[in-house]
Amino acid sequence: MRKKYRITLTQEQRSSLSQFIASGRAPARSLTCARILLKADEGEGGPAWTNAAIAEALDIIELTVTRVRRRFAEGGLERVLERKEQEKRAPRKLDGEQEAHLIALACSPAPEGRSRWALRLLAGRMVELGHVESLSHETVRQVLKKGSSSPG
Repeated sequence: MRKKYRITLTQEQRSSLSQFIASGRAPARSLTCARILLKADEGEGGPAWTNAAIAEALDIIELTVTRVRRRFAEGGLERVLERKEQEKRAPRKLDGEQEAHLIALACSPAPEGRSRWALRLLAGRMVELGHVESLSHETVRQVLKKGSSSPG
């Protein structure tokens, strides 16, 4: 099978990757990507291993090798070694201070006529107090679950 993405490293890139791996002070994923690039190098003096051989040697799947090759071809060495920003992750609804206010409110005595706080009541009270413009009961549930608090 013909390789779609060929890796040809310069001597400077090879030495940089070797030092990067030797330091061992990087996330495991970045170190694995560096090892893949060194094994896939088809430049002068490079081992030019196949995807299958690299995958077997590093105990990973071939698709990982293909993806690293593609990222290198599209964006260079920096794109391969840096962590990809997650695009689909939604921003946090509450910051730390707002979460603290919510937890303190949940731990306070329930409103008159109630035996305990309801999630919707907590969300409404946070808006009333001016901590947030709007807040759903589901966000309240997630914050309290994460902090292992319970409303009531």
